[in-house]
Amino acid sequence: MLDQGAPPRRQTAAVPPTTGLGARLMRRKPVERLVAEGGQGEGGALRRSLGLWQLTMISVGATLGTGIFVVLGEAVPKAGPAVTLSFVIAGLTALFSALSYAELAGTIPVSGSSYSYAYATMGELVAWICGWCLLLEYGVSVAAVAVGWGQYLNELLAGTIGVTLPHALSAPPGEDGGVFNLPALIVVLLAMAFLLGGARESARANTVMVCVKIAALVLFCAIGIQGFRSGNYAPFMPLGMSGVSAAGATLFFSYIGFDAASTAGEEARDAQRDLPRAIMLSLAVVTVLYVLVAAVAVGAKPWRQFADSEATLAQIMRDVTGQGFWGTLLAACAVIAIASVVLTVLYGQTRILFAMSRDGLVPKVFGRVDPKSGAPRANTVIVALFCGVLAAAVPLGQLADATSIGTLFAFALVNVAVVVLRRTRPEMPRTFRVPLSPVLPAVGFLFCVWMMGSLSAVTWAVFGVWMAAGLVFYFVYGFRRSRLAPSEK
Repeated sequence: MLDQGAPPRRQTAAVPPTTGLGARLMRRKPVERLVAEGGQGEGGALRRSLGLWQLTMISVGATLGTGIFVVLGEAVPKAGPAVTLSFVIAGLTALFSALSYAELAGTIPVSGSSYSYAYATMGELVAWICGWCLLLEYGVSVAAVAVGWGQYLNELLAGTIGVTLPHALSAPPGEDGGVFNLPALIVVLLAMAFLLGGARESARANTVMVCVKIAALVLFCAIGIQGFRSGNYAPFMPLGMSGVSAAGATLFFSYIGFDAASTAGEEARDAQRDLPRAIMLSLAVVTVLYVLVAAVAVGAKPWRQFADSEATLAQIMRDVTGQGFWGTLLAACAVIAIASVVLTVLYGQTRILFAMSRDGLVPKVFGRVDPKSGAPRANTVIVALFCGVLAAAVPLGQLADATSIGTLFAFALVNVAVVVLRRTRPEMPRTFRVPLSPVLPAVGFLFCVWMMGSLSAVTWAVFGVWMAAGLVFYFVYGFRRSRLAPSEK
């Protein structure tokens, strides 16, 4: 529910001295200080140029495309026709967390997203863990989406000029003879070029691409329904509820778009009003489209045939119509659609690193702002090169699951943070309130934990190694360089 209150005063609160290791690990950054420092970087400041429409399009752009254009082919073999139920479960899990995000985004409108929310409520160590999870979530998500872009690019090339890139240069290493996924690297570099122009220019390009992808999915539903066969839904749940939850956990990473919108808090013109609305509106649009497209796709193609398919939606269009034109058209739209996901998720990654750099937990280079474009240029280049190389080197399935576990962990912390802030700062004005708190945040937390439990042991092992590496980095670098540390001397 909306709660129209005056925004919190922009003032810097003093950080109380803390002693002892435990107290230093739990030191919290006051909300007033987080808000007062909003937009400020090394050598310049981010520009507030985004309104409700642009924020909604960033959220839709980061969400709509990945799960349906790329990962659908991986999720269907896990759940069968019940993959539609997997999308619903993933969407409900996202909804509970989105409510918590909406409240915190309106209360703490800064770039750090759940990292900053955790810093204000649960202390520096938890914030660092959350931020480290976000680096996994965003960085790997960019790479996973970029890998799928190459599949649709080949479909487009085959339908237009009759040639495709060789598997050695278009497939992940270890799959179909892949050596280096060149298209994945190219799309990340293209996104980097847009981001270097600034947030406003990137938002304009993203808006155009989002409109194209929505039109493409509506077109798919209109044509794909003609090939619908009810028999393809029998049996509906061949792999049981465990398969449904496993597919839902894999698909969940495609719902991180509203998190990307919350990272734009320091570049929004009226973040406290617009961010909650953008988050809820985008989630509604995306969930409806995901479920509709998945239902049509499974009805038009037997679920067992999804296992070996790439560019699934384009192939369904071709099979239903018997003509290559429609599949080629959808492939062209998918190339644009997936590029917008790369653009917006890469944007979110850079803004989270920007916030962590300002707090002293990562090197200052990530917080430098170009005074002409108002963009963190060095940050953008470093992140893009890292994600581009990752996209060209790691198989898609492992990437998607690694992203899901990082996303679920961060979302679980956000559900806790909204309850903690309600108890510690009940007087703060909130432009949006989670209804039935703390019940709904608790449900969101439990959903996240349940879906994390559905992921494979290998994914948990990767997550454990990533967390261990993050703790080592924090105690070697961030613990001593934290901007809160000088007040304790």
